[in-house]
Amino acid sequence: MTVRWASAAAVVRTRSWRLFRGVLAMLVFALPVVLLGLAVRQQFDPLIRADEAAIREATGFSVRHGLVPALTVIQVVSLPIFVYAVATATAVWTWRSKQLKGRALWAFVTMMVGWGIGGIAKPIAQRARPVVDDSVPHAHGYSFPSGHALNITLAAGVLVFLLWPLLSATQRRVAVALAIVVPVVVGLDRLFIGAHFPSDILAGHVLGLGIMFASWIGFIGRTASTSSPGPSHPA
Repeated sequence: MTVRWASAAAVVRTRSWRLFRGVLAMLVFALPVVLLGLAVRQQFDPLIRADEAAIREATGFSVRHGLVPALTVIQVVSLPIFVYAVATATAVWTWRSKQLKGRALWAFVTMMVGWGIGGIAKPIAQRARPVVDDSVPHAHGYSFPSGHALNITLAAGVLVFLLWPLLSATQRRVAVALAIVVPVVVGLDRLFIGAHFPSDILAGHVLGLGIMFASWIGFIGRTASTSSPGPSHPA
């Protein structure tokens, strides 16, 4: 009985420490987002001027070079509903076919929570969308943070963590590269189509990364049992 209680206490201490690290990681990532949000709410002049100048230059470039149709396609295919449909299907596949139950559940819950956090953050900041030329489609709703940037960053990172044990060394390098390039492309799309200011996009990327890493550290970690073959964490 003493051994059993000692074992249970050790598990509780390990999980508590893991959760503490996860919360700490989230605070580290959330701090710059909160500061940006405060600057937006307070109409911090240098930030507002830089954002508006960037939007004018980016949308002008898109119109002059006929990029709006291609940017619109990227905007549609990177909608969170489509991104998470693909990511959820991948999580279900890893659960049923590869028996990565712990990872699959973690991936799905993390993505859904992140999606919800993004939706809650927008009404808090209440930043209006950029005013753009009539040649560029005008986005609706609030602007800060960018939901596209947040969700594609979160989904891409989560999928790398989810699939890591199934990938070869070369596939892992490709997966990491894609998890970097795809969010960057989507972020640039949001800027050049005039849907978001640069600070919106930056906040979305940072918040997506923060949710992903905080969730991994807090609920999976280096030593967690996830029913996974191979290493339990990316290098």
